[in-house]
Amino acid sequence: MENNQESKGFYKLSWLQRIGFGSGDLAQNLIYQTISMYLLFFYTDIFGLKAGDAAAMFGVVRLIDVLWDPLVGTFVDKHNPKLGKYRSYLVLAGLPLTVLAILCFWNGFADADYTTKLIYAYVTYVGMSMLYTLINVPYGALNSSLTRDTDEITILTSVRMFMANVGGLAVSAGIPILVAVMAGVTEVENLPIKMALFMGLGSLPSFIFMPLVPAIKKAVGKKNMFYIFLSVAIIGMAMLYIITKTMNMEENMTLIYIAQFVKSTGVIVATGYMWALIPEVISYGEYTTGKRISGIVNALTGIFFKAGMAMGGVVPGIVLAICGYQAAAEEASTLPKDSDAWFSTMLIYSLIGLALLIFCFSQCKERVVMDSKETENVKVSDLWTEFFRNRPLRIVALFFITAFAMMSVGNAAGAYYMNNLQAQTPEAQEGILWLVCVIPAILLGLAMFIISRYELTDEKIDEINKAIEARNN
Repeated sequence: MENNQESKGFYKLSWLQRIGFGSGDLAQNLIYQTISMYLLFFYTDIFGLKAGDAAAMFGVVRLIDVLWDPLVGTFVDKHNPKLGKYRSYLVLAGLPLTVLAILCFWNGFADADYTTKLIYAYVTYVGMSMLYTLINVPYGALNSSLTRDTDEITILTSVRMFMANVGGLAVSAGIPILVAVMAGVTEVENLPIKMALFMGLGSLPSFIFMPLVPAIKKAVGKKNMFYIFLSVAIIGMAMLYIITKTMNMEENMTLIYIAQFVKSTGVIVATGYMWALIPEVISYGEYTTGKRISGIVNALTGIFFKAGMAMGGVVPGIVLAICGYQAAAEEASTLPKDSDAWFSTMLIYSLIGLALLIFCFSQCKERVVMDSKETENVKVSDLWTEFFRNRPLRIVALFFITAFAMMSVGNAAGAYYMNNLQAQTPEAQEGILWLVCVIPAILLGLAMFIISRYELTDEKIDEINKAIEARNN
C-alpha cells in the first residue's frame, strides 16, 4: 500500500526506474548526437552536398517541425494508448526512427545526379526528424508524469542527463574510432585518437559533475548554478580560441584538451539542468489553468530546442560557404570517407538505441496524468495559449533556443576543427574557429541574461504542487 505522500503524487522511484527512464535519453542521444556532430560533415565531405544546400535543408526541416511538433503534442495529450499515455511512443515510433536514422547515412545514390542526392537527403532527414519528435515529445512528458516530488525530479533529471552524456560520449569519441575500424584501419597509430579524445571531452565532464548537480544546486541556488557554469563555458571557449590562434595545434594538444574540458564542463551542467525546468512550468500551467497538458508543453519546448538546432544546422553551413570551405582530400582527412563504414557505424548505434528505448518503456509508468475526460478538449491552439499565458514557459523557451543553438553550432563544428584544420585556407580556419568558440560564447552570454528573468524558485514550485494536490483531493 502506498504511503500518504505517494498517494498525493509525490512518488519516490527505485534506481532501476530512474536508470530505465534515463536510458530513453541515452537511446535518443545515440541518434541526436550523431546527427548534430557528424551529419553535416557526412553531407559535405562524404555524400557530396554543398555546404549552403545542407544549411538550407537544415532550415527547411526545422520549419516543418514548427508545424509538426504542435500536432504531436496535441495528439499525445488527447490520447491514452493502452501501452501508456507517453511511454507507448518509445516502442511505436522507435522502430521507424531506427530505420530512417540509418538511411540518413546511406550513400546508395553516390553515382546519381546532384538533384537526386539532394532530394534523398531531404526525404530521409525530414522523416527522421518527424519520428524523433514523435518520441522526444512524449518522452519529455514522462519526466513530469512519474512524480511531483521536486527532489525526485532533480534526481531524475541528473540521471537522465548523465545517461544522455553517456550517449554523447559514445557518439563523440566512438564514431571516429568505429568509422575508422569499419573502413579497415587496423593500426592503432592510424586511428583518429586525437579527434576522438577532443570530441569525447565534450561529454566526459558529465560523469564528474552531473551526479553533483543536486548538491551544487542546494549549495548555491538554481540561478547561481546557471550563472557559474555558463561563465565557465565562456572562459573555456576563450581559452580554446586563444590557444588555437597563437600556438601550434599539434604541439599543444594538451592545452587544447584542457580548454575543451573547461568549456564542456560549463555547457554540460548549465544545459543539462535546464530539463528540470520543464516539469516546473507544467505544474505552473496546471496551477493557473487546471490543465496538466504535458504533451503540449513538451511540444512547445520541442519547437524551441529545434529552433536552436535549426540555427545550429544553418549557421555552420552558411559560415562554411562564406569562408570558402572545401572538403579535404582523402589523404588529408582525419576521418575516413568510406561511405559503407559510416553506414555500418550508424546501423550499430541505431539498433542499440532501439533496444534502450524498449528498456525505458519497460521501467516507466505514468502516475501523474490527466484522465481522458480532462484532456478530450485539448487542441492545437492550447499550445500558443499556454505560451502567451505562462511567462516562465516563455523564459524557458528562449533559453532552449539559445542553449541548443550554442550546442548545435559547436557540435557541428567540432569534426571540422579536428579534421586537419591546418589544411584549410586561413579564411576557412577562422570561420571554423568562430563556429567552435566565438558564436557559441555570444549565445551563452544571451542565455545568461534570459535565465536571469526566470522566477520559479524551488520553494515556489513546492507551494504550487501542494496547492494542486489539495485542490485535486
